Amino acid sequence: MIRFQLVGLVLCLAVTSVACDERLSEVAGPTPNLEPTLSNIQREIFNVSDPSGRLSCIQCHTNVGRTPLAGLLLVEGQSFQSLVNQASRAKPGAVFVVPGDPDNSYLIQKLEGSPTITGARMPRNAGPFLTAGQISIIRRWIQLGARND
Repeated sequence: MIRFQLVGLVLCLAVTSVACDERLSEVAGPTPNLEPTLSNIQREIFNVSDPSGRLSCIQCHTNVGRTPLAGLLLVEGQSFQSLVNQASRAKPGAVFVVPGDPDNSYLIQKLEGSPTITGARMPRNAGPFLTAGQISIIRRWIQLGARND
């Protein structure tokens, strides 16, 4: 009897974990199958504009021909060092990415337009902003420890 209950519990957990992945995919907008890794976020969110008209993050956060906006460099190979455990220049005491803590990561606050941010919600110019799903993927990457993967 206990054996059947254990098998049932394992099956239930497996179905639940698959359902969680499907829900994230459903809300991810232009990046429906994106895994929460920095390399995927870099390639699919930071580097590219999407069909909604949102410009790529690296159009402003680059050092090619300009100083990156707010000193935040999001180009490939530089974004991890610019984000993880790095203080914001615009808001004293704020850290862009606090590994394991998306709610206290200033990047999330800027992307969501928290009333506590300094300056404008990102991306600037009143959007279009990242979708709730894209932000969820970035939140999940942070929650999982914000690894350089």
